Amino acid sequence: MDICEALRAESGVVAVVGAGGKKTTLYTLAARASESDRRAVVTATVRIPIFDRHVEDVIVTDEPVAALERAEAWPVGVVSERENEDRYVGYDPEMIDDLAAVDVADVVLVKADGARTREFKAPGEHEPQLPQCTTTVVPIASVQVVGKPLAAEHVHRPERVAAITGRELGETIRPVDVADVLASERGGLKGVPDGATVVPLLNKVDDATHRRDAEEIATTLFERAPAVSRVVLARLIDDDPVIQVLER
Repeated sequence: MDICEALRAESGVVAVVGAGGKKTTLYTLAARASESDRRAVVTATVRIPIFDRHVEDVIVTDEPVAALERAEAWPVGVVSERENEDRYVGYDPEMIDDLAAVDVADVVLVKADGARTREFKAPGEHEPQLPQCTTTVVPIASVQVVGKPLAAEHVHRPERVAAITGRELGETIRPVDVADVLASERGGLKGVPDGATVVPLLNKVDDATHRRDAEEIATTLFERAPAVSRVVLARLIDDDPVIQVLER
């Protein structure tokens, strides 16, 4: 199955949260949309590393709607400013709502939180920054965090993961712990707008062990989160990244 179809990210506003592959997911979805002649926009409601090589153009502007109306090649990135040499600053969620209200793109792909390149996370107090117009939320976790200690080396905000799972810092992360965070309204479901579809993505499924762990996470997710009807297993660095689509 195509990754856009698997994640229900073919149109609308798709917000990507979590850790373990957010940026790769955004750029992969943008590229696949372009291959299908769909106008894809990559943007953020938080800071985002420089991503010029992943799109046809990055436009730094306070008026993204006007800028996109003039766009000639897709996918396009829009950001509010370049903060320094290695990152841009995104927009307030309300600006994404305004952008989605007009016909300037077929799909708007939004990085809606940060993870400092870790494999797993729970959101901070002011995260995620989800536009109200969001149609699909994709909470991401790397399955390779299973078996690792619950510590800052592997997990962004490990103390928040501990609070959700009841685990102690330093204890080994289990599949059920990943599922509990993704299924929690203090975790992967935090701030999801009414009516939005949630499709968790388990990334870095590199071998049979990872796949078994991912399947266990998905099974527990279905038990914990009635709103989740689909979980995608993937290896996003592959040309054909979807490993399996599990549905309840």
